[in-house]
Amino acid sequence: MSAAGRPWWREAVVYQVYVRSFADGLPAGAGDGIGDLPGITSRLPYLRELGVDALWITPFYTSPQKDHGYDVADYTDVDPLFGSLADVDRLLEDAHALGLRVIVDLVPNHTSDQHPWFRAALAAAPGSPERARYLFRPGQGARGELPPNNWESIFGGPAWTRVPDGEWYLHLFDSSQPDLDWRNPEVGDMFEGVLRFWLDRGVDGFRVDVAHGLYKESSLRDQVRPEKQQRQAESMVERVVNDEPMWDQPEVHEVYRRWRRVLDSYPGNRMAVAEAWTQTAESMAMFIRPDELHQAFNFGWLGTPWSAEAFAEVITDSIAAVAAASSAPTWVLSNHDVERHPTRYGGGPAGLARARAATLTMLALPGSAYLYQGEELGLEQVDVPPEARQDPSWFRTGQPGRDGCRVPLPWSGDAPPYGFGGAQDTQPWIPQPDTWAGLTVEAQDGDPGSTLAFYRQALAARRAVFAGADEVTVARAEDDLLVVRRAGVSVVLNAGTYPAPLPEGELLISSGPLPGGVLPPDTAVWVR
Repeated sequence: MSAAGRPWWREAVVYQVYVRSFADGLPAGAGDGIGDLPGITSRLPYLRELGVDALWITPFYTSPQKDHGYDVADYTDVDPLFGSLADVDRLLEDAHALGLRVIVDLVPNHTSDQHPWFRAALAAAPGSPERARYLFRPGQGARGELPPNNWESIFGGPAWTRVPDGEWYLHLFDSSQPDLDWRNPEVGDMFEGVLRFWLDRGVDGFRVDVAHGLYKESSLRDQVRPEKQQRQAESMVERVVNDEPMWDQPEVHEVYRRWRRVLDSYPGNRMAVAEAWTQTAESMAMFIRPDELHQAFNFGWLGTPWSAEAFAEVITDSIAAVAAASSAPTWVLSNHDVERHPTRYGGGPAGLARARAATLTMLALPGSAYLYQGEELGLEQVDVPPEARQDPSWFRTGQPGRDGCRVPLPWSGDAPPYGFGGAQDTQPWIPQPDTWAGLTVEAQDGDPGSTLAFYRQALAARRAVFAGADEVTVARAEDDLLVVRRAGVSVVLNAGTYPAPLPEGELLISSGPLPGGVLPPDTAVWVR
């Protein structure tokens, strides 16, 4: 429990570690330019000093790495690329000794095509028990030459691939990631075993990948395309209510009721957070009802334009939705799947100023905050050269994909690999820009004006000001100002183009300089 008697996760700051790009911890001379579990363990003191409460680690399980670990071939072992089970045990031991919790990724929507189950399915006949673990179907057309329906892959192209005997299998992501059929009880039993395996080793929680995707409508009917979709008027914009027979089906909630019973059977407030890309705050809140998961990522702010009115609406709607579920909100501005928010906010000095202002505002809100590695250094999205791109969506669509937010972190030095680890002449798996010398941890460590120093100050201020605070929060837009009031503190963000008067009271922290005693554009303050 936290100091206020709440579960630790309810107001935690969680730092996302994209395992390939955090730190290469293999011995000098043997590094391969890919981050690993020993690398994470070696940098745990950095995370403790930063001031976070927990880390979430992306998949490190046995995998052919077609989607960098989100294609799992064995859910209860470690890919040699990242270390061993002994390395997991040491990481957990060292993290817990430092007071850090550890959340691990779980990928239940699909497996790798190299998973023993799928290999057995390919070797078996249509209609066999082996194929019943996945979504195999006959095709349409005179000879079954057309896919079973019109669904598209998130990574581009059809969501179906045909096998030599003529059947098709569903993959809402890459063809190397076949979707499981959660209507088959073997699937649920297998994943309960996976949960218990990692809980027994001491993990503190799970991040559930594609939590809204496990069940599909049983008919596997065609999706109605956007031009035929119903439209729903909302307060600020007219939003499309998508027809999504492949997402967010009601049966999925029984899975999480079962998982909640497992989690509650272990000591230490074990938890799970859903990556659930739902269409409304209300549908997101269904995942966090008292007998289901503990949290769900709130992507509302992540997709909101730079606007005081938009920010106020997403804060108000999100808090109201989770209150109805008797839970607490989560807040996130960047992760390994989206453009980094300094770039999303315009890039350059203005984009960084806006990113710092948004972060300071987010850290004042009730609930948990999820940070993405490198944002504390002010890293922007990188334009990765085409020959270095590795995201499977790049190969399916020709679009740049997600590589630009996954470039390995710069730790020290004035040239790549910036102390990333391993052999000094081994370059990371995605090349780092030559312009990052001033953004390394080493370069920012002693600079009180650096983004790293700002994050440390902001996280310390959050603990000092809001730990255990009353969660009653009011957010509103006053012209171009976002004003949030919580626990006797006013949080004001200037999203306009002109300076604004500073609120009266004791200035606790600001996201940037305050020349002339006013609140400049793209700046936020906390005032008591």
